[in-house]
Amino acid sequence: MSKLPKFIKTKLASNPKIVEHNRQKLKKLGLATVCQEAKCPNLGECWSQNTATFMIMGDTCTRGCKFCNVKTGMPEQLDKLEPHKIGIAVKKMQLDYVVITSVDRDDLDDQGANHFAEVIKQVKKYNPGIKVEVLIPDFRGNTDLLDIVIQASPEVIAHNVETTQALTSQVRDFRANYKQSLKVLDYIKTKSKNILTKTSIMLGLGESENDLKESFKDLSSIKLDILTLGQYLQPSPKHLEVKEFIKPGKYSKLSANAESIGIKLAVGSPMMRSSYKAHEFYNQLTSKVCS
Repeated sequence: MSKLPKFIKTKLASNPKIVEHNRQKLKKLGLATVCQEAKCPNLGECWSQNTATFMIMGDTCTRGCKFCNVKTGMPEQLDKLEPHKIGIAVKKMQLDYVVITSVDRDDLDDQGANHFAEVIKQVKKYNPGIKVEVLIPDFRGNTDLLDIVIQASPEVIAHNVETTQALTSQVRDFRANYKQSLKVLDYIKTKSKNILTKTSIMLGLGESENDLKESFKDLSSIKLDILTLGQYLQPSPKHLEVKEFIKPGKYSKLSANAESIGIKLAVGSPMMRSSYKAHEFYNQLTSKVCS
């Protein structure tokens, strides 16, 4: 594994007691968070601020992307009580903004779309006024399944392209497709003007600046609302190696370039992850639109 440069730093929890308290709450309810499963470097900072990203439908993914630390295999049956449990957990953690993501469930007829929708409904039922962001799989481009999630009315639907088109086959599972991911985001935006769309690109995998510019153009053409850019970190020797550590100053230049092309809000930093500061960016964009 590559040695980390000094500018790659994780923030310690400002309130370790809250972190441990939340950890115990989630353990009792039998819930998983992507913060834990994906070994997110921002866990301490986010949990100290009473924010977390819940990972639904188990901790085992049916796909094997070469960058991801979530385990791969045949998942267990869905927990039908999970939507209720998450609604209760969000209430106990006193959140006013929550992110829900999942493993891929290609083994299910609906790939988990109905489960996603039920989680959204239960979170909103137990927490009136809450803002919900979901980070969804591609559902293999099935628009009927996308409609199920859209109709549950989350405030933000994110789906990650992860990398540039040129690197997709090297980075993502063979069932994932750059153009298919663009179509997913495009469909969401055309289907509901009230739902914000969001995606994320990892840097340091060998992408060129021209490849990134092409991706920015592609995302602008589908009227993407929010783009996050962050450094890829190799989770284990079995995963893809880091080709380059992007220096902090480059993120602001790339973000400015993305916004100049037409993306409404582009943000980046070495430790940026898909759901990091999701509430802050949602507020930033919606206040910009309202002003």
